[in-house]
Amino acid sequence: MANKKQDNTNPRIADNKKAAFNYFFEERYEAGMVLEGWEVKALREGKVQLTDGYVMIRDGEMFIVGCQINPLKSASTHVNPDAIRTKKLLLHKEEIRRLIGKVEQKGYTLVPLNLHWKAGKVKCEIALAKGKAEHDKRDTIKDREGKREVERALKTHNR
Repeated sequence: MANKKQDNTNPRIADNKKAAFNYFFEERYEAGMVLEGWEVKALREGKVQLTDGYVMIRDGEMFIVGCQINPLKSASTHVNPDAIRTKKLLLHKEEIRRLIGKVEQKGYTLVPLNLHWKAGKVKCEIALAKGKAEHDKRDTIKDREGKREVERALKTHNR
């Protein structure tokens, strides 16, 4: 019971902050993940890095590659943890077929956005995305800096 309460108060495990900078998101999907016991324990402690992760399609199945889950020091003695193990993503067959078609035909890519808890299970939010050109990335930086300037001006004005 304590775990479910923890899951509701802190649903986010990890975010891929580089994804929003490097890609335009078209559609978002929520996929389940096939994990080992030590991985779930490490996720509860927040020992995960998602920034280098990407989604790969192989034999009609989807896998997340480059998502690094660092094992806890107290991992069991009979388990050999592999931090960069390829993990299978779980989606409905129709969704997988649709995504395969878009990735192969239209030049889209699949990017993991975040890991979160949902009803005691680990879910991975993935996005169908198109890569940004260099000038688009510069525009993103300009927008972000402009918003910071406005916030600073408002803070000093309100004092």
